[in-house]
Amino acid sequence: MSSPATTPPAHPSPLVIDPKWKMVPYACIGIGIIGAIAGLISDGLRQQFAHSYLLAYMFFLSICLGGLFLVIIHHLFDASWSVPIRRINEHLAFLLPVMAGLFIPIAALAPKYIYGWMQVDPHADHALHAKQPLFSMGGFYGSAIAIFAVWCWLSWQLRRWSLEQDKTGSAKCTFALRKHSAYGVYLFGFSLTLAAIMWMKALEHQWFSTMYGVYYFAGSVWVTLATLYVITALLKRTGPLSGVVHRRQFYDIGVLWFAFTVFYAYIHFSQYFLIWNANIPEETYYYVKREAGGWWDVGMLIIFGHFALPFLLLLRIDFKLKLGLMAPLAVWAWLMHFCDMSFNIMPLIHPEGFKLHYLDITCMALIGGVLATVFIKYFNAHPPYPIKDPRLGEALGVHEAGARPPIAAHS
Repeated sequence: MSSPATTPPAHPSPLVIDPKWKMVPYACIGIGIIGAIAGLISDGLRQQFAHSYLLAYMFFLSICLGGLFLVIIHHLFDASWSVPIRRINEHLAFLLPVMAGLFIPIAALAPKYIYGWMQVDPHADHALHAKQPLFSMGGFYGSAIAIFAVWCWLSWQLRRWSLEQDKTGSAKCTFALRKHSAYGVYLFGFSLTLAAIMWMKALEHQWFSTMYGVYYFAGSVWVTLATLYVITALLKRTGPLSGVVHRRQFYDIGVLWFAFTVFYAYIHFSQYFLIWNANIPEETYYYVKREAGGWWDVGMLIIFGHFALPFLLLLRIDFKLKLGLMAPLAVWAWLMHFCDMSFNIMPLIHPEGFKLHYLDITCMALIGGVLATVFIKYFNAHPPYPIKDPRLGEALGVHEAGARPPIAAHS
């Protein structure tokens, strides 16, 4: 499938938002603040609020980290097809400093309402003592500071040099972006794994899993690709990306989405299979708890809804180009990722099964509204795509006179 040869517009169209949609993020923030106040002032709701906020936080953190990963691999592989959509991923990644500020409620509520091990004497708990000094108050807060420092540095550098490239078009910018991506992919993998362990797996500190970081990574990129597809389609329809985004971009996003559908299923099944086959009590209790009550149904939903349905739909080449199918599938992907995060977090306070609390909704609205507001501000402040990237012409199918003709991909 080849894209039509076009020339990018000299002055990209700005993002124009319908007035009836402009207030939606602010309304979400308002609803979220009301819910947060209700959850914090009531002793009976404080633990629910803490876990609902953690659930929403890990959900949206997935999308920010997925954006950072897609920027890194874009530069590592010197990709051309993803140039027109790179700026979207850069802005998603640069929401990580905002996520650092949104981590404050978790840091404040962690000792009393989220992580029970913080109130346990490590000398009286062998599993906790074996994981010292990481699983300690100092280890928790120190690792959080280090993790956010890495994310802020990487996202800032990748965005800084990309915007500098818009101004100068210098090759120095391209080399700098490759350099930061080269070491950044290692920092990214280590920091994401540590964050998944310290903020989600640590809810049950006795549990062991060497695949947990990869599991969270796979789900993060999966839901980010669904989000990227929708944002790209909206920006193409509203104007900012109408001159640079074509069938190839949507098709390749769909291909990656399909790949991570399979990768996520492989990692999740491997974690379950290895733990269940080893039959070690310190590990199997995690799944025993999640096969009790209504959580069994959530587990089945993840198997068939998170893997089987997207796999069958994305398997077809033509489906990847049908917005009428892909947009509902993206909404379904958000729902499945929410169920996945609930499957990891909520059995601690709702062992009887899945229970959608109104604080789950208000916390999602709060964090989602804040991130949407900042993302729109970032997007409107800069060109909507890298206007002087050396691979932009190739992405659009524009080639210099005398150059060898491109080899069209087969659909």
